[in-house]
Amino acid sequence: MPELPEVEVVRRGLDRWVTGRTVASAEVLHTRAVRRHAEGPADFAGRLAGRTMAAPRRRGKYMWIPLDSGEALLAHLGMSGQLLVGEPDRPAEKHLRVRVSFTDHADGGLDLRFVDQRTFGHLLVAEEASGTSGTPVPEPIAHIAADPLEEAFDDEAFYRALRRRHTGIKRALLDQSLISGVGNIYADEALWRARLHWARPTETLTRAEAARVLTGVREVMAAALAVGGTSFDSLYVNVNGESGYFDRALDAYGRRDEPCRRCGSRIRRDEFMNRSSYSCPKCQPRPRRARY
Repeated sequence: MPELPEVEVVRRGLDRWVTGRTVASAEVLHTRAVRRHAEGPADFAGRLAGRTMAAPRRRGKYMWIPLDSGEALLAHLGMSGQLLVGEPDRPAEKHLRVRVSFTDHADGGLDLRFVDQRTFGHLLVAEEASGTSGTPVPEPIAHIAADPLEEAFDDEAFYRALRRRHTGIKRALLDQSLISGVGNIYADEALWRARLHWARPTETLTRAEAARVLTGVREVMAAALAVGGTSFDSLYVNVNGESGYFDRALDAYGRRDEPCRRCGSRIRRDEFMNRSSYSCPKCQPRPRRARY
């Protein structure tokens, strides 16, 4: 599933093409794509038509485009969602779900398309509200925490919350009410950088260790952003259809039995929440009291 860096890459790509443009029409080709828009596909399309889009924004794994109506077009890519721009007369993609056309033709009349093979992603139009950090966000995601790349993120508050949680550090990193945008891949990568095992109890972390975790999260996300995110298959792409290639630089995730780039020990794979966790048994020793 796309995580914060992949969604940010898409947001940056959209910024150039949609900011300041006015929607001529929106067409819903598969109702599942707008299943979270309670009023239905016709209302979704009607609330976009005639609206001018502002610069796209993002929090964690969610992205939205503010509209001049005071609402926003909110997108979650799910496991395979793609927001693509291109010539409007190009052939329809096999899994095209929503198509948005614009009134101007300054760039040749490019349109915006939501393509989603597995249909876990979704779009909706919603009012903006004040989020957990006080900044405007679409109402459906007003409850999620700021992400570590936002200025509003409070490192000290994050540390204090960790100490209260009584859970494993990786489970805490995946908790969107505590820190948004971190998923399975980047949690493993950040913890490898911080030299902490994924089952380390959060209540035992020192302030310095919590700071190492945040540094690891920010460093790995910055590195992923620099190369367009992580693409293990063709389902995650930028708005121009290109894949990222940070998967070539992963230090822990997916590297079972491969040598640790720091010490040479074989990377270990453990089962975790019906998924996998990857760590170095030497650099990230298992704590005596583990929390799963």
